Amino acid sequence: MSDADLEQLGINVIRGLAMDGPQRANSGHPGTAMALAPLAHVLWTKVMRHDPSDLHWPDRDRFILSCGHASILLYSMLYLTGGGLELKDLEEFRQWGSKTPGHPEIHHLPGVEVTTGPLGQGFANGVGMGVAERYLRARFGADVCDHHTFVICSDGDLEEGISHESASLAGHLGLGRLVYVYDDNHITIDGPTELSLTDDPVKRFEAYGWAVDSIGEVANDTAALEAALRRAMAEEDRPSLIVLRSHIGWPSPNRTDTKEAHGNALGEDEVRATKEILGLPADKEFWVPDEVLAMYRECIPRGQALHKAWKGRLDSCSGDRAELEACWAGRGMDGWHEKLPTPFEVGKGIATRKALGSCLNATLDVVPGIIAGGADLTGNTGTELDDQEQQSAEHPEGRQLFYGIREHAMGGTMNGMAQHGGVLPVGGTFFIFSDYMRGSVRLAALGEAHVIYAWTHDSVGLGEDGPTHQPIEQLAAMRAMPQLRVIRPADANETVHAYRVAVDSDGPTALILTRQGVPVLDGTGSAFEGVSKGAYVLGDAGSQPTVVLVGTGSEVQHCVGAAAQLAEEGVVARVVSMPSWELFEDTDDSYRRSVLPPGVPVLAVEAASPFGWERYADATVCIDHFGASAPGGVNMEKFGFTADNVVAHARALLAAAKSNTTNK
Repeated sequence: MSDADLEQLGINVIRGLAMDGPQRANSGHPGTAMALAPLAHVLWTKVMRHDPSDLHWPDRDRFILSCGHASILLYSMLYLTGGGLELKDLEEFRQWGSKTPGHPEIHHLPGVEVTTGPLGQGFANGVGMGVAERYLRARFGADVCDHHTFVICSDGDLEEGISHESASLAGHLGLGRLVYVYDDNHITIDGPTELSLTDDPVKRFEAYGWAVDSIGEVANDTAALEAALRRAMAEEDRPSLIVLRSHIGWPSPNRTDTKEAHGNALGEDEVRATKEILGLPADKEFWVPDEVLAMYRECIPRGQALHKAWKGRLDSCSGDRAELEACWAGRGMDGWHEKLPTPFEVGKGIATRKALGSCLNATLDVVPGIIAGGADLTGNTGTELDDQEQQSAEHPEGRQLFYGIREHAMGGTMNGMAQHGGVLPVGGTFFIFSDYMRGSVRLAALGEAHVIYAWTHDSVGLGEDGPTHQPIEQLAAMRAMPQLRVIRPADANETVHAYRVAVDSDGPTALILTRQGVPVLDGTGSAFEGVSKGAYVLGDAGSQPTVVLVGTGSEVQHCVGAAAQLAEEGVVARVVSMPSWELFEDTDDSYRRSVLPPGVPVLAVEAASPFGWERYADATVCIDHFGASAPGGVNMEKFGFTADNVVAHARALLAAAKSNTTNK
């Protein structure tokens, strides 16, 4: 068999696997994987620098399947090239406990760089990976970091708004080494793309500042595909989009260019007919002849040689290895905590967003992976860095990233930076606008991306901008998200502790911060352990409290004030600061009981929806309606966030508890 014939057989085997996986599962998307089998073949065997024996090699090329519904294509290539999958894993496609879920999930399977599926997210992740690669190359040199990011995206990716935002950002930043292939197959689940899409992607991406190469009907021409990829790889100063006209489901006799090839298994008869056209055994499933497997497994020694050469260059580098390792880990260097701001003066009014800014600037040298910025709110969110260059083509080492008014792109780009490694992204916006980036936040949580969100202007206390800008339900909604660590610090000192937790922990952390100044409270300066456990006793007038006042954020001060007033009445009130439900839930029962003793009435005070507080509190001082346009202090008073109102509610709670006891 000639080399050309063997390659063609390999491509047809990929198509066979793309049909067999969804057919066995009776679920999946075979058509895109079938059409793009030649592209995948070229990428894995001729273009990408990857080591199947070590899929986490830091200087590997990155591959993102933004159209994650075509996951069987990625799984097939990981199996064929020796990337940790066995044939049985393809046979268990989309089944319980398998390594091959319906959409690619990072940490679930080596070789998956980011979790994709919600369209457009992978597109934005690629932009973040481009930022990270360029930053590391500029900081540590090409011997340490010198690779490309390849992204396959679809019509659906380009329709989602996040792709517009992130494409605009990538063009503005002049990010080279980004190679996107747009699979222009003209099919969506509803039918032809012409039902809803008449954009000209060439003109659109040229306007964004991308290098665009419309290569037309060459989906089966491996030489043309390789040439286009290498042209794009040569672009150092702008991202590249290759527009490839493919035919979904090709060469299925009855499903090519149809919506049925998109979201459904082809059916046994159609699979058989298509295999006959391809010259594959029609009566065999998951057929991979030895010669095809041997051809693809040649990627292993080739990748190992590339990897070994990189290790040699790395060992020869004279740069700061501790700094490099801290970057790759997204952590601080040894002793970095000592650089944190010392406890702030008790009683001084400091907005917690400003305290975060103090933390970032104090630790830039010892947390070298930090790249921070906001969605047109950099100065407002505490993410403005002192004396740092703006991330740009002129300053690829820049650590200040201005995202513009692109919250959705900011979230997706941050995920890409974090999952690439080498960068700890910190992104800020008003808490209300976390709604715009929620899809990306969810994938950060699902994929355990190490990112830090600075969500500020956290309540009706932000003031005159009014209810459109005042978060009410956002706090409860974010707490409901699995694997997202939400911390709402009471003052500047708790903000320092929360920042330390965020840097030292895996996964995403949301810091919920105030616009307005809040007083530094007595006892918070030494409360790192308490904050790291999510809740702690801040003030206790006696060993056995009569009532517990639990507060978060700016409302803790009112709990402290209320406790003092109640003490004058002979009521022993314990004040508990509870910055993080998630961290508190991670503690053991004995600790939780020591903070919230059983049988003692609990009043929760928080300028947000009361939803969820029933797990801890018997009554609440919260807000279950939208806010108002007025000075922040006026809002807080009018809506009951004062020590006097907390006292009134505590009295009512105690009276109700006494009445219940009497009635029993």
